[in-house]
Order: sequence, then structure tokens, then C-alpha cells
Amino acid sequence: MMFLLALATQRVMAVVSQQAQREREAELLRVGSAIAAAIGRYHEGTPGTVKRWPSSLEDLLDDRRMIGLRRHLREVYADPITRQPRWGLVAAPDGGIAGVYSLGGGVPITSGSLEAVRWGFAGATSYQQWRFVYVPTLPQAARP
Repeated sequence: MMFLLALATQRVMAVVSQQAQREREAELLRVGSAIAAAIGRYHEGTPGTVKRWPSSLEDLLDDRRMIGLRRHLREVYADPITRQPRWGLVAAPDGGIAGVYSLGGGVPITSGSLEAVRWGFAGATSYQQWRFVYVPTLPQAARP
């Protein structure tokens, strides 16, 4: 009887653990998307014709490049996988930050979701391959 109880408890804990991982992955998708969107607002909101990238994630909290204060993010969110406020940074072509990725190890469960396909990391084998990068759109005149 004890053996069956232990076996049943082990199965339940595996399901609970997997559900918690799915919830952290969903949070990573939400937070990573929010940070990439904030980087995009910072980049596109640069006064003048030469667009600048944020030099740090803290630049998204307090953008003083114009007369008024702009906040692209309320806070630097913690990485849901590592639960730390540290992120891997994707360098922009001309300096600054173009995106972020998780520093967490492990294999994702949600690798073929629509969000994963949208961000280009479908089939990723690590959370470090989940890169949330802002890609500027070309102006109408520059499009082929």
C-alpha cells in the first residue's frame, strides 16, 4: 500500500512540476515580448533621424532624451526561469541593446507554440535560445 501511495505521489509531483514550468515559460514569453516592445519604443522614439538603442535596460525605465520623462518599462522584470533580474543581452548592430534572452538552463516544454514561431525560436533546445529582439521596420522608401 505504501509503495502505491509513493508511486501515485511521484506522478502527481511530476505533473505539478511540469505545470509550473509551463507557467514560467508563459511568463517568459510575456516579459520577453514586453522588453522587446519597450526597446522598440525607445529606438523609434529617438529624436532626430539617427535612431539610438538603449545602452542598458535601465534606460527603458527613465528616458530623458526629450523634454518630458518617458517610461518604456515600469521595472526591469526578473527572468521567470532564473527568477533573477539579470538577462542575457543581444547587442544592436551599432551599439546598445536590441533584445534579451534568458540566462536559465534547461529544455523548454513549449517549443512549437505560435509565440515561439513568431519569435523564431521554435524547436529551441535551451531557454538561452529564446531571444526577444526588436527588429526595426524599413521605411517605405527603402523597401524593395
